Amino acid sequence: MSTTTPATPAPAMVDIRSVHKSFGPLDVLKGIDLEVRAGEVTVVLGPSGSGKSTLLRTINHLEKVDQGTISVDGRLVGYRRSGDKLYELPEREILKQRTRIGFVFQNFNLFPHLTVLDNLVEAPVSVLKRPRKAAVESARRLLGRVGLADKADAYPGQLSGGQQQRVAIARALALEPALLLFDEPTSALDPELVGEVLDVIRDLAHQGTTMIVVTHEIGFAREVADTVVFMDDGRIVEQGTPGEVLDRPRHERTRAFLSKVL
Repeated sequence: MSTTTPATPAPAMVDIRSVHKSFGPLDVLKGIDLEVRAGEVTVVLGPSGSGKSTLLRTINHLEKVDQGTISVDGRLVGYRRSGDKLYELPEREILKQRTRIGFVFQNFNLFPHLTVLDNLVEAPVSVLKRPRKAAVESARRLLGRVGLADKADAYPGQLSGGQQQRVAIARALALEPALLLFDEPTSALDPELVGEVLDVIRDLAHQGTTMIVVTHEIGFAREVADTVVFMDDGRIVEQGTPGEVLDRPRHERTRAFLSKVL
């Protein structure tokens, strides 16, 4: 009789343990536990002020956690452990870690004085010390991948919002990150431009890019997410497959939120 060995689950690319974060008297994250497997897409939903963006910013140490730990690709983010204590890494080490964690902001954050091509080339050359010729070749390939090969010599101010966001995605990919974080990538766009950005993210998902996407685009979450997380008041209220969370939510708070956005 033959036996079948069960498939080994993909390792956790992101491992968040008991993370707390406060700003003065305001508790923004209240004990977040979350795992994201390599090659999976996790979409985070929730009302404004629920802690979604702060959670993203702790994952690449743009915000320091007050308690708990975050590991990406098997390494603690922002800290080293010595015995039972954690010590914050020097800034240069934190910057090096961030090259493995791409971050796409809602307002693009492109360098306005640089061409589109130079926006993509800057970090690989200055941070990773790659030869400029190789960085330029890679940047041109990435611009083609996001449908902007003809915009290499343009400046950000000459582009539409959707084009700028696609450049921002290409810029994040230029560092070949292990993880991509998206903070409301379509919220600053006119409605007719949303689709072109979601198409790029959808393509990345199909290629197995590990991503955490904070968004209010419920249809996109249903189509692309492996896991949907619903946050409220600094906590994860529930998580599961899109079918479980979006179609059969267990918690009243989730049902109330979805009734307003669907």
